[in-house]
Amino acid sequence: MDDAQILWDYHQMHHEPRNTDVAIGLGSHDIGVAEHAAHLYHQGRFPLIVFTGANAPTTVETFPRGEAVHYAERAEKLGVPDTAIVLEEHARNTGENFTMTRALLDREGIHPTSATIISRPYQQRRAYATCRKLWPELDVICSSRPQSLSDYITSIGDQDKVLTMLVGDTQRIWVYAEQGFATPQTVPRRVWDAYQSLVATGFTSRIVREAPDASNASAEQGPMGRAAGRSRTNPPEAPGI
Repeated sequence: MDDAQILWDYHQMHHEPRNTDVAIGLGSHDIGVAEHAAHLYHQGRFPLIVFTGANAPTTVETFPRGEAVHYAERAEKLGVPDTAIVLEEHARNTGENFTMTRALLDREGIHPTSATIISRPYQQRRAYATCRKLWPELDVICSSRPQSLSDYITSIGDQDKVLTMLVGDTQRIWVYAEQGFATPQTVPRRVWDAYQSLVATGFTSRIVREAPDASNASAEQGPMGRAAGRSRTNPPEAPGI
């Protein structure tokens, strides 16, 4: 759990809340995304919420009619008017969440300059990196329901599921940057070590197979003072970023 806590903390972007043109609620297995979106809406943080998401293998049983549909229903039960909700029901991954949301809003004549990205807590960093790559002119902040790791596991009711998905989301930070789907992020050594430890323990069902290691994760100078962007043939045991 110490290793999981390191990854959990890494994914938090710690953005200060502020008012934005829209909210973008990213579909997942976590209904807390919809609940947090409703909470921020009632605080007056944004006038419009886009819930985006179809289904994934991890959500089809929980949200059989689609993640966005179930999110919208939950938000409406919490007092968000349906006129303040837009549904994007086709996205099947985080990249599509943004590209399809942007296309949908364009068709509706809505052109936001700022957005609050609302996600499950351990998706914040990847969501931010993806949006910066695919919608770079949008001024974004990230937000999730404030919860400790232990409280989040209790709310989901499945520790192995949370840790497995936490490991998978961490690996996607550098995998998707390598593939051009997201902007590079610095990966501190402690995060890499915690990731390796959890992989060795067996939390591997959500990792991307045949993926590059973390040594290409950032185009920035890493905290250990080494230049990033090295060849993926370099040893992954000491990425230094």
